[in-house]
Amino acid sequence: MKSLKDKVIIVTGASSGIGEAMARLYAAHGAKVVLCARSEDKLKAIVDEIRAKGGEAVYCVVDVVSESDCKRLVDTAVEKYGGIDVLICNAGLSMRALFDDVDLKVLHRLMDVNFWGTVNCTKFALPYLQASHGSLVGISSVAGLHGLPGRTGYSASKFAMTGFLETVRIENLKKGLHVMVACPGFTASNVRFSALVADGSQQGATPREESKMMTAERVAEIVEKGILKRKRLCLMEIEGRATHFVKKFAPAFLDKMFYLVMSREPDSPLK
Repeated sequence: MKSLKDKVIIVTGASSGIGEAMARLYAAHGAKVVLCARSEDKLKAIVDEIRAKGGEAVYCVVDVVSESDCKRLVDTAVEKYGGIDVLICNAGLSMRALFDDVDLKVLHRLMDVNFWGTVNCTKFALPYLQASHGSLVGISSVAGLHGLPGRTGYSASKFAMTGFLETVRIENLKKGLHVMVACPGFTASNVRFSALVADGSQQGATPREESKMMTAERVAEIVEKGILKRKRLCLMEIEGRATHFVKKFAPAFLDKMFYLVMSREPDSPLK
């Protein structure tokens, strides 16, 4: 794949953050983008802006936890554009609480969105991706490379996503399917504002300095390059590369560093 021009791309979780940035950028580069999320007002506004700039996009209101919603999303893309070239499973939810304290419903919710949302969308899109020799992309996290304290459910769901996608890759080795796991570090988005705390309510604020983080737009650029180069693993900036490298040779040291970093957050549950 030399460019995204005229490629049909589904982006889940496209109403804000990384998903919105990918939808806008890829449409600007000539892709036909199918956006999905739960907020119709936000999706409509983004699609209207893309179209106003000459891009091509449609939206579909979807909860990725619902199998029927995910099938309808795929059907919408195929009916509108005739097929699917790229599926980007980006819809996600985070958390911030120690496992000692957290209500198990929080972990179930994260697995439903982050893992099962990826599985559901992939199930219905896979035949079309196989036909186009397209790309299946999961937006994981550094937390999917190494356990992140205070984020047990988030790390577990991202590890599960990675295992699922790697297995799909192996099963499709002879079918021309490209599968990529993308692992952003801390990114400026609304994911920390909507993160669930111990009782399942939303955090409502971020414990980190968003202005010092990688932007969602930068993540979108790196993911695009990974798709075009058909990478297996897309690590971003120093956090992802360092985590991947250090884990191979000094995993115990990495444990201590992750604990130290997370314990220094304002109101950290580790204190």
